[in-house]
Amino acid sequence: MSITLDTYRLLGRSGLRVSPLALGAATFGTDWGWGAEQDEARKLFDLYVERGGNFIDTANTYTNGSSERLLGEFTRDKRESLVLATKYTTLRRPGDPNSAGSHRKSLFASVEASLRQLNTDYIDLLYLHVWDFTTPVEEILRGMDDLVRQGKILYAGICNTPAWQVSRMQAIADLRGWSPLVALQIEYNLIERTGERDLIPMAREMGLGVIPYSPLAGGVLTGKYSRDDLIAANVASDDGTRKSFNLALGTLTERNLAIADVVKEVATELGRTPAQAGLAWTLRNPGVTAPIIGARTPTQLEDNLGALEIDFTASQLARLDEAGTIGLGFPHDMLASDHIRKVTAGDLKIETRR
Repeated sequence: MSITLDTYRLLGRSGLRVSPLALGAATFGTDWGWGAEQDEARKLFDLYVERGGNFIDTANTYTNGSSERLLGEFTRDKRESLVLATKYTTLRRPGDPNSAGSHRKSLFASVEASLRQLNTDYIDLLYLHVWDFTTPVEEILRGMDDLVRQGKILYAGICNTPAWQVSRMQAIADLRGWSPLVALQIEYNLIERTGERDLIPMAREMGLGVIPYSPLAGGVLTGKYSRDDLIAANVASDDGTRKSFNLALGTLTERNLAIADVVKEVATELGRTPAQAGLAWTLRNPGVTAPIIGARTPTQLEDNLGALEIDFTASQLARLDEAGTIGLGFPHDMLASDHIRKVTAGDLKIETRR
């Protein structure tokens, strides 16, 4: 069933309505040697909003702050109708240890800087960007709750953090009456599915909407790479390209290219592009609220938005699921076994409603 950007979804256990695809603004600005110049970024923003999109994702240090500054300009006349999400914890000033991290000083200073750069007096959704394994969870949660009470942020979320820590934080927030986390941002796509083990089920149980980034696995699922790219002689190892970046991350592998082949086959059957098919698989996942699309040109964004129109057949969906399937490991595989079901329920037929 075809949907549109204004087919809004609730974010976690909040009442906040967001579009089913979020616009990623990490491509706004060329400070990192790639991305969209101001005029091109404006076209991306306008195209997304004109189609009914309202959910925009950035971070305090994306393109050295240019992403937030450009959004501050673009959203000037539309601020109230948009849901702006930004993040904190990454280093803002080299050499200053307290300009990074999850602690209260970093949190408050980063939010004040983001408010200035975004040219707004509130942030709709603030994520903890990267878990630092240092700051006590009570310090983080209390700091975020204080900012909510001050009206500087409306909702809190978290990224790139172990599932056990997120669930612990949510329980503490509930017990102490602090603002809960409503969103979980993770890497999730047909290639990277380890979130299915604990992160996504945890989010469902604890009331967090899942916001996947890199839904096309750094471009691997678009079909633009081949086996030739696996040959070291054909690849510049440190040339600043997306290809070398994917190689460094281990994203370009025989397994992942085989998954991309299946995506291309299904896309051909549908008369669609591989990017649309790969993105649609993540978009249609019932455990997902809104994947983040990170286009650099209006043409790429137009193509990505085509994923909203895709309906897979049961056979096509099964092939995609099988191509990227992973083992859930212990204890999930054990608990799903026939033996365990028999010893815990016998011959009883128990219907679950979740």
